[in-house]
Amino acid sequence: MLTILGFAMIATFLVLIMMKKMSPIAALVLIPALFCVFVGKGAKLGDYVLDGVTDLAPTAAMLMFAIVYFGVMIDVGLFDPIVRGILKFCKADPMRIVVGTALLAAIVSLDGDGSTTFMITVSAMYPLYKRLKMSLVVMTGVAAMANGVMNTLPWGGPTARAATALKLDASDIFVPMIPALLVGLLFVFVLSYVLGVRERRRLGVLTLDEVLEEEQETETVLVGSGGSGDGKVSMRKATTGGSGSGTDAPEDTTGSGSVASADDEGFQGLDPNRPTLRPKLYWFNALLTVGLLTAMIMEWLPIPVLFLIGAALVLSVNFPHIPDQKARLAAHADNVLNVSGMVFAAAVFTGVLQGTGMVDQMAKWMVDVIPGSMGPHMALVTGLLSLPLTYFMSNDGFYFGVLPVLAEAGAAHGVSPLEMARASLVGQPLHMSSPLVPAVYVLVGMAKVEFGDHTRFVVKWAALTCLVILGAGMLFGII
Repeated sequence: MLTILGFAMIATFLVLIMMKKMSPIAALVLIPALFCVFVGKGAKLGDYVLDGVTDLAPTAAMLMFAIVYFGVMIDVGLFDPIVRGILKFCKADPMRIVVGTALLAAIVSLDGDGSTTFMITVSAMYPLYKRLKMSLVVMTGVAAMANGVMNTLPWGGPTARAATALKLDASDIFVPMIPALLVGLLFVFVLSYVLGVRERRRLGVLTLDEVLEEEQETETVLVGSGGSGDGKVSMRKATTGGSGSGTDAPEDTTGSGSVASADDEGFQGLDPNRPTLRPKLYWFNALLTVGLLTAMIMEWLPIPVLFLIGAALVLSVNFPHIPDQKARLAAHADNVLNVSGMVFAAAVFTGVLQGTGMVDQMAKWMVDVIPGSMGPHMALVTGLLSLPLTYFMSNDGFYFGVLPVLAEAGAAHGVSPLEMARASLVGQPLHMSSPLVPAVYVLVGMAKVEFGDHTRFVVKWAALTCLVILGAGMLFGII
């Protein structure tokens, strides 16, 4: 019964948010509360929620102060050279922009923290997507998949959990998996290219000079109209076929579309004259960020503590006057509230799943339905199961609850724990878009994308990426 209710609860949640019948926060709170009553444990709902909040509180604190830290770094201009460099590389070509998104997300993912990766990637790429009217779900999907592949780094979490659960060395798990993971990352780049070509056909290609010229015209329009964004801006498309067939596009007289409105925060990162810039402190901010990421990778202090100290330091040095500090905190309050609120709402969902025993029964059922004839192929089974299980439960639940059971079943048929551990990493590209992963709310929140839209777009591509990694692992004899 608990198994059925567990799957029903997850399915209800996903359907409601994908159909936009409920907001993610409301669904994360109300759906598990309702199912907790169905299970007959409504009286213990408070205990389950508090347990979930206790488990996720450090994550919420980390996200809150990380958003403040990187938000201030964006304000002071730390990432402006990245934005300008990517713009020059992409040349306003949608295909190059999508590939650049995957490349940037993969590089930044080396720090092992998904939230940091998404904040930097979205901050750099969002203005380009908005300026060229590109699909924002393409940006969130590509970033999530690239980060999911890189999340298998030993300091990223899943590999360390698998090693701990099966009492193995993390390097023995990860190093042989590198060829398969490189194939998966290459597939993400190829997929980015395909998606980018599709965007190029839909939108056409602007030359770099046209984009920069349009930026200047937009600034003039905004100043001349009191910031209302009303006015005319002509946008020409280069000859690319499709919608960009070499003819001039009609003029936009609505003040929207190619014209940035005054409250469109996405374009502020490209404003070279914003008052929050601190060019004299650039190298201090850069070294501070490198030091923070180094401390994170080396695990010198807990991540929430590092970001708390970092946020306090960057505010004090860049904005020594208290009114200026308050203004920066207020500027990023929306993001902080949205993300931290989503994390605490997710605590209700995970608390009920774990507290009622649903997640344990679901895992046991998944293991029990495996036919005995599949015993010698338990590594393949584990790789396939990692897709739905890491999507529907936390990494802790999968690696510490399910993987040991699967490994024991595999050992009975001669499958080594190392193979099982490597196979368990396959589902990470899909896991990074799970509603139970706090970082994904940073991604969709900063990109101003509905979580349901992101889910509909990314699930199929992320699942395909997982299968490519699994296939490569089997082809190379790793799994």
